Amino acid sequence: MNALVIVKNLKKYFPVKGGVFRTTIGYVKAVDGISLYIRRGECLGLVGESGCGKTTFGKTVIRLLKPTEGSIYFDVPPDVIERIEELEKRNPKDPELERLRKEYDLATYKGSRLKRLRRRMQIVYQDPSTSLNPRMLVKDIVGEPLKVFKLVDGNEVTERVLATLERVGLSEQHLYRYPHEFSGGQRQRIAIARAIILQPEFIVLDEPTSAVDVSVKAQLLKLFKSLQEDMKLTYLFISHELNIVESISDRVGVMYLGRLVELAPTRTLFKKQLHPYTEALFSAIPIPDPDAKKKRILLRGNVPSPVNPPSGCRFHPRCPYAMDICREKEPPLEEVESGHTVACWLYAKR
Repeated sequence: MNALVIVKNLKKYFPVKGGVFRTTIGYVKAVDGISLYIRRGECLGLVGESGCGKTTFGKTVIRLLKPTEGSIYFDVPPDVIERIEELEKRNPKDPELERLRKEYDLATYKGSRLKRLRRRMQIVYQDPSTSLNPRMLVKDIVGEPLKVFKLVDGNEVTERVLATLERVGLSEQHLYRYPHEFSGGQRQRIAIARAIILQPEFIVLDEPTSAVDVSVKAQLLKLFKSLQEDMKLTYLFISHELNIVESISDRVGVMYLGRLVELAPTRTLFKKQLHPYTEALFSAIPIPDPDAKKKRILLRGNVPSPVNPPSGCRFHPRCPYAMDICREKEPPLEEVESGHTVACWLYAKR
């Protein structure tokens, strides 16, 4: 396994303040114990309902947010990962383990070490109108990362910016315009240019097609695939649009209330869903045939609060197959078929 990103038991909690003195009275468990890996050069899709923690997970992986707990390993040699796992099983308090974590675990990074990492990991946000400075010209927006990292001289910045803009389908005439002068699709291309100008290895795409119309979605997907092939990029593609995730992703993970409930190769997951939540989620995919009949699975109740999630399996209050053990114990994420993992007591080994 040639993994570029390895995430272990990642948690991100946000404190809830209350009372006269604004003390912490609880935590929003946005991401609560996710473990996965992303292979070098692949696109991992991440889907789930709004509020399940997808965006928080993506931001935490690239350290825009500091994790509450867990480890993030980026481009670490396989032998080092094996050694870390060996020490974790044998003696979690081993000084060597502590040294290796300080050297390789992104969760421990800060200051200049974290800044250097920014060159290799980038993000494209959902709405470019809020992520682009309205007072800056396009040439300055796209060229700013080069100036921050002092990669090229002043005269070369414009040349690099122009070359990058052309790579995403824009031209020289766009250099001296402001973001409000562009359409939504063009603004997203500017955001993509800003993300790739540093030639990163890993990019988080946070619902990058949800703010544009259908024809532009197709153009952006084609651009993402082209850039991935040309620049050898690795993607984490976050979206709630299942048909788009299917067209671009190599594997797909499904999140529910801060937890990863299923993960499988794209074709496998779209053909056969194992977790009851995934089954219900995928039943909502529209079929472009008015005569086709499809069973729609309607879930009872509402999504529980991430401040006080249910005990045991978090999906059990809405699950039609819930058993006693579901209410008592959290199901482990286990591989039940080749490359297909699921967290459900219907399939777990007890």
